[in-house]
Parts: sequence; C-alpha cells; structure tokens
Amino acid sequence: MTVKELCDSCSFDIINMADPDREVDGCYIGDLLSWVMGRAQEGNVWITIMSNVSVIAVAALSDVSCVILSEGVSLDDEVRKTAEQKGINVLSSKENTYMTALQISGKI
Repeated sequence: MTVKELCDSCSFDIINMADPDREVDGCYIGDLLSWVMGRAQEGNVWITIMSNVSVIAVAALSDVSCVILSEGVSLDDEVRKTAEQKGINVLSSKENTYMTALQISGKI
C-alpha cells in the first residue's frame, strides 16, 4: 500500500504529501524521539503527537514512509516548510493514537 492509498482509505488530512507513491510496510508508535530513531524501520508509518522540527529530522533519519500526527495535531508553517524541503510525507488524524493505529491495522 502507498502513502496516498493509506491516506485515502483512512481519510487522513494531508499536511505534506511529498512522495504519495512511497510504499508503507509497517507501523511504529512513539513520542520519544531518540527511541523512535533507534527503532522505527524504513518504510514504517510513524504515529506521534509531537509536532516540532525534530520530528521531521527523525523521520528523515529513520526513512519512515510518513508521519501521522494523531489527536488532530498539525504543524506550524515553519515545520511544514521543513517537511516540504526534506520530502517528508506528513498526515494528520483527528482520532487518538490508539484509534489511528486501529484505522491502519489490516491495511498494511
């Protein structure tokens, strides 16, 4: 499944869609950035409530397919611009983290 297909099937809001055809092959949930950096796998969806510029840096280092911000979290303009520059897919879900994970379970 691609990021675009996942977004469409779960009705996530698009914050930045740099690479809609990026394949998704797993999920990682976490808010402790150093923990995510060492454990998220390439191609994972990363679900978090963190929205600072460090999230974009960790997403790039971990090579996740996209970041999903749960709880209706969004990015400020400066962080969104950084996501654009680094080519990071960022989506948002109005649901809490648990419900967001349930939405994508069975799809990837």
